[in-house]
Amino acid sequence: MSRVLILFAHPALEKSRVHRRLIREILQIPGITFHDLYEEYPSFDIDVPREQELLIDHDVVILQHPFFWYSTPAILKQWEDLVLEHGWAYGSKGLALKGKRVFNLITAGGREVAYRHDGYNRFTIRELLVPIEQTTHLCKMQYLPPYVIFGTHALDDADIEQTAQEYQQLLIALRDDMIDLDAVQSYETLNEALQTNVKGAATI
Repeated sequence: MSRVLILFAHPALEKSRVHRRLIREILQIPGITFHDLYEEYPSFDIDVPREQELLIDHDVVILQHPFFWYSTPAILKQWEDLVLEHGWAYGSKGLALKGKRVFNLITAGGREVAYRHDGYNRFTIRELLVPIEQTTHLCKMQYLPPYVIFGTHALDDADIEQTAQEYQQLLIALRDDMIDLDAVQSYETLNEALQTNVKGAATI
């Protein structure tokens, strides 16, 4: 079994129908560590040793957040700047995170068609996340395609419920090593890889 850490960042969670429902699902799954950065650090005073210990203690790290201005909420950038220290996370002696898997699980208000070269946003989600991918590469981690929930503004209650159930299945599959994480690398999103039923991967 893999130890899964969810680093969650949402500065206005009370306004989010989707993330509030996803969190309810997380809390029902044994063996998943849910870590709300805004809840833990309302003043952005991040406990670096504690965060580093959490990373060491887990195998898969999920950066869960809304897609704000093609990036992450501010506290997640603050977390990167402080926690991923030279000599610990990267550099010739920075091997603490080597081999760990990491990916973004994001919600986006726009539809999937908006994130194409001929779409409104001109770039794919994977391309827009390149700074995070490169950061994790520098830390010798394995970056996986993002898992994306598109078009959140248009989701009704039934859609959100289905999304929550699929999310639960994803987390259980990650925890129980049911996904061939090497086989998903070439896909634009983890959603696509799982729906395509990559050999050796769970389908959700």
